[in-house]
Amino acid sequence: MENRVIEIDEIKQIIPHRYPFLFLDKITEITDTHIVGYKNVTVNEEFFNGHFPEFPVMPGVLIIEALAQVSGILGILKMKEDGTYKEGLKTLFTGINNVKFANPVRPGDKLILESEFIKQKMGIWWFNVSATVDGKLAARAELSAALK
Repeated sequence: MENRVIEIDEIKQIIPHRYPFLFLDKITEITDTHIVGYKNVTVNEEFFNGHFPEFPVMPGVLIIEALAQVSGILGILKMKEDGTYKEGLKTLFTGINNVKFANPVRPGDKLILESEFIKQKMGIWWFNVSATVDGKLAARAELSAALK
């Protein structure tokens, strides 16, 4: 797979997510086994209205969702390249293991999302993922997903 930048319009062609549940702004790096993208976190995000008005923090589950979206793009593009992708398939979570949240993500942060493809077995894909802000770990986990 050629390393290239993927802009928001192409992201929306690859995955079905839309506002307010699309948590990627751009993919900046992609190889056969690794992908890097980011989300610019703004104070206008809907979730900040209730999480928490006095100290806005991006919910951990949404950070994990952003990591799943970037992993889904890697999986889908990998399958398209090797000819195994079928139109209309959707990426669905099958597991989340060893999750760690280290630092809060706040309005104004650029959330860097990285995913490393580990293996595929019986239609399940495994990824090691991490999210950072200014080089500091925000979250990391092992994700698994299937295309259905």
